[in-house]
Amino acid sequence: MEVRGPALTLRYATAADAAAMFELARDPEVTRFFAWGYEQIEQAQEWIAALPRKRAAGELLDFLVVHREHGPIGVTGLSELSRRDRRATVGTWFGREHWGTGANAESKAMVAALAFQRLGLERLTAYTSVGNPRSQTALERSGFSREGVLRAFHRHRSGVHDVVVSGLLRADWEASPLREVPVEIAGDPPATFVVS
Repeated sequence: MEVRGPALTLRYATAADAAAMFELARDPEVTRFFAWGYEQIEQAQEWIAALPRKRAAGELLDFLVVHREHGPIGVTGLSELSRRDRRATVGTWFGREHWGTGANAESKAMVAALAFQRLGLERLTAYTSVGNPRSQTALERSGFSREGVLRAFHRHRSGVHDVVVSGLLRADWEASPLREVPVEIAGDPPATFVVS
């Protein structure tokens, strides 16, 4: 399966992408707010190798974000799927040189189209560190609504952190700038992620 937008394609990562993923994510600024960071290429290889099992189990639907000119630039995808509640959490990261380029907004439009048009979801949730206002602003510009702060929610190397929770409902998406981005979805999503 691939999701295609004006400048980006979302596709499954393969073993051949490990070196590019390592280069993007070994920058500590990229992973500053995450519970993980790449110090060896083997970590990228292990992440890629685990993806098919996680897709099949309905745990993680991650995509490599590939720019038409620059190749792989980051990752976006869905986790924390609740079939009963028809919701999932969207997470995204990019190599630092791609911050502020519009790639985040386009990738969010692509994931939202997949979630609401093909998977049958009714809600997307996004978490950002309270110390990351740039990501909070980017979500708000895309149509997500800030819903509050979850205290002591995210545990990683530097301790336990509060996070801002934001949400995008199907009706919000239909009225947001994300809906205006032309998106083509090719192939079938994993059945474990299709809720209706």
